Amino acid sequence: MNFANRLKKIAIGTACFAILATGAGAWEQPSAHAASVSASATSAQKANAIVSAAKQLKGKVKYKFGVNNPAKLIFDCSSFTKYVFAKQGVSLKWGSQAQSKQGVYVSKSNLKAGDLVFFSVSKPGKVNHVGIYIGNGQFIHNTIGSNVNGIIISKLSSYSKRYITARRVL
Repeated sequence: MNFANRLKKIAIGTACFAILATGAGAWEQPSAHAASVSASATSAQKANAIVSAAKQLKGKVKYKFGVNNPAKLIFDCSSFTKYVFAKQGVSLKWGSQAQSKQGVYVSKSNLKAGDLVFFSVSKPGKVNHVGIYIGNGQFIHNTIGSNVNGIIISKLSSYSKRYITARRVL
C-alpha cells in the first residue's frame, strides 16, 4: 500500500472517531451532564418529599429528649430528622452531633431545601440541636419550649446566634 492510500485511511478513521467522540452517532451514550441532571432531580425530589413529610407530622409528633419512638411519634430533634429522612431511604445516625458529621458541609448562603441545619441551644459552640432547612430562610424542627412541644417552623435568622453549621446528605 502506498503512502497516499495509508494517509487516506488514517484520515477516514480519524474522522469516524471524531464523529463518535462527539456523540453524533446512532448509539450515543447519555452524557455525564445528563446523569448529573438526573441525580440532581432525584435529590430535589427527595428533598421536597422530606420537607413535605416533616410538615405533615406537625401537630402529631411530641418532643422528648433522648427518645426515638416512631410507633408513638415521640422523638428528640435528631430522631425526628432520622425518621423523616429514612422515609426517603436516607440513613442518618441518631444524635445531632453524629448527624453534623454526615454528608458534606454546606455554607449558610448555599442552603437548599432538605439540608440539615445545626445549632447550639444550650452549651455555646456545641452542636445539640438539628432541623431541616425548608427554603425561604426557614427550617422545620422538633423542639420543646414554654408554649410548644413538637414540630415547628422557625426563621433561620431567629437562630443566627445559635447557628453552627449545615450538612447536605442528599
